[in-house]
Amino acid sequence: MLEKKVAIVGGGLAGSEAAWQLGRMGISSNLYEMRPNKKTPAHKTSLLAELVCSNSFRSDDHTNNAVGQLHWEMRAADGLIISTGDKARIPAGSAMAVDRMKFSLEITELIKNNSFINIIQKEITDLKQLAEDHVIIASGPLTSNKLAQSLIKLTGSKNLYFYDAIAPTVYADSIDYESTWFQSRYDKGESIEEREAYLNCPMTKDEYYEFVSKISESDKADFNDWEADVPFFSGCLPIEVMASRGKDTLRFGPMKPVGLTNPNSDVKPYAVVQLRKENKEGTLFNIVGFQTKIKHSRQAEILRSINGLQKARFARLGGIHKNTFLNSPDILDNNFQLKSYPNISLAGQITGVEGYVESAAIGLLVGRIVGAKILGKEVKLPSADTALGALANHLITHNNDFQPMNVNFGLFKSTVKDFKGKKNRRERYAAYTSIAKSSFHNWLESQSSV
Repeated sequence: MLEKKVAIVGGGLAGSEAAWQLGRMGISSNLYEMRPNKKTPAHKTSLLAELVCSNSFRSDDHTNNAVGQLHWEMRAADGLIISTGDKARIPAGSAMAVDRMKFSLEITELIKNNSFINIIQKEITDLKQLAEDHVIIASGPLTSNKLAQSLIKLTGSKNLYFYDAIAPTVYADSIDYESTWFQSRYDKGESIEEREAYLNCPMTKDEYYEFVSKISESDKADFNDWEADVPFFSGCLPIEVMASRGKDTLRFGPMKPVGLTNPNSDVKPYAVVQLRKENKEGTLFNIVGFQTKIKHSRQAEILRSINGLQKARFARLGGIHKNTFLNSPDILDNNFQLKSYPNISLAGQITGVEGYVESAAIGLLVGRIVGAKILGKEVKLPSADTALGALANHLITHNNDFQPMNVNFGLFKSTVKDFKGKKNRRERYAAYTSIAKSSFHNWLESQSSV
């Protein structure tokens, strides 16, 4: 074991992954997590790597989807989060969903039993509290105000915010299954479980527009003064915000009826609400894409107007919380270190990535970078034609309008000549991922001594 030690602030997906990667390299770390001593508006447990919003890691298609390609790269790099997600996986069609409690319990046990990682349940409010040689800030979107202010003082950077949201969760035994059916869109999935991973609640045209009207007219929970003028993240809009943008917006968003056939009726549904299992036992379902700020008393009433949910009991209703991120291109160097304090690195969602997978991936990358630096090895980022490299490049490249970003093919740096003869979208996507796999293998081989 090396004498040098790393402080990691935040026991979420990125912090847990960074600590794990350092441990694989023989480097010890202190992992600081403020829960349960201090709670957040969104967390429900004191477990590490708790999933506070959805239980989905999104698409697992590593041939035609950028997120799936990022999954592939994390598996290739022996990522803790993705491997544990595989163990806790539950059917979700072509998507990757996990039993959130099993997932977080497993992560917590693995971290606790790792001799290179020391968990310290303590809130870090000032980076001057830390005496370790290197520091990784992975405090996530719910970074406390005091720590955020400490970071602002260090970097001189403005603190940036956006809203993120939580979808409602329903007890399975309160659902009416006679008016619903199980089917993944376009019957995607290799097994029957995957092809029937979603519970579909159909709506007629009249029912849909009445539902939209109820959403639009409902009272919303008030925002605090400090939340004023904070923008929503476009990839996680509340249903009432979508409804305000047009009466058909939801029908072309989370309620789209495409790729589904109702076996209970010959009439094609005008809109469909989908539910997905929260846990392996199937005792809980979340309502996909239904994050909302509607007041809880009215929210439950509206949701019970959905076919199949007339008698629904809710384990959790939808909500909104403030997320925090920093202007990474202004303050980070090419190794994710603060330009003004190179012994301090940022990782995870606070860097300006959006999503579980992206946060964990940046934690993996930063853990390896810091480890390489301690070992005196060459530090090298993956090429920007890989999913991880493209995401990293977005965070360190100057951008006048820097905003949180999911991984997507628009970030990849493959050139036009790479797609010669690729006329349709699926062929182009397959070309992206083929190039990415080869390039990522080359990067892993170049880092094999690290």
